[in-house]
Amino acid sequence: MAIQYINPLSRAFERMKIILFRPFDLGKWFALGFTAFLASLMNSPGGAGGGGNYNIKDKDFEWDAFFRLPSGIMEWISAHPLWAALIIAGIFIALVIVVLLIWLSSRGMFMFLDNVVHNRSLIEKPWREFKTRGDSLFLWRLAFMIITFLVFSGTTITAFLLAYKNYLEGVNLFSNLLSILWIAFIGFLLLFVAFYIWLFLDNFVVPIMYKTGFTANKSWLKFLELLEKHPMHFILYGLYIICLYIVVVICVVVAGLLTCCCGFILISIPYIGSVLMLPVSVTFRALSLEYLEQFGDEYRIFPVAADDAGVSADENVNPIV
Repeated sequence: MAIQYINPLSRAFERMKIILFRPFDLGKWFALGFTAFLASLMNSPGGAGGGGNYNIKDKDFEWDAFFRLPSGIMEWISAHPLWAALIIAGIFIALVIVVLLIWLSSRGMFMFLDNVVHNRSLIEKPWREFKTRGDSLFLWRLAFMIITFLVFSGTTITAFLLAYKNYLEGVNLFSNLLSILWIAFIGFLLLFVAFYIWLFLDNFVVPIMYKTGFTANKSWLKFLELLEKHPMHFILYGLYIICLYIVVVICVVVAGLLTCCCGFILISIPYIGSVLMLPVSVTFRALSLEYLEQFGDEYRIFPVAADDAGVSADENVNPIV
């Protein structure tokens, strides 16, 4: 099986031009941009000192203040219970908002995908149609984010305790460099794994859910069967996507500078930024589908009639068997 990378990108780019520019419809841009905005909500997982043989207890005041931070926070909470209660309430409200955004974006991911697949800009119909799948995706993403937070928190606490142990023992900072590097490596590895899980979920598991109507867990099992057969193809796909993101960032920076930073301001505005970046969003959404269908007709998401014209309004309900 010859898996290509450039050809799927070329086909995705052609689909984007058909969807957004043939013909150009400003109303369609704003409607489709709204679903892209919903889909993107909540969807994205100290300086070094100089050399020498400095002891970790050098500059006692700074290190002491740093390691006393947890106890200092507890003392401040005890001394200011009202402010502490307000802060806790604010954190709780923020968590509720985060959960709400995850729920909205989970439904929005299917809405945007459906509009790209069928070259349309509907909002109400896909919002109702993908309720069950959106809720399943929401629960999976929420559980994943909680687990990710707990894992990274545990890694951070472990690193802090190791540094505190060295501080109490007066150990030279570089004598325990191996342990510090090991923790840093684990943190980087966890970040790398979290990125790939997010990438596979958005690029492949969601399309499988979209086509089959499976739950998130069942769709993951279906994708993992494919991943087990072609692990390197999907690892390389992740690296390929990273490279494409870098190119996009460079282009955005150049465009922002050429517009005297006005472009940066517009892109940073919620929803407006999604509309302006719609060519990128549509291309990346189509790219994942074009790449996935290389593994067999059972993974085809775009309607067959779309091969020549690039567009279709036919329903795509054939399940993966």
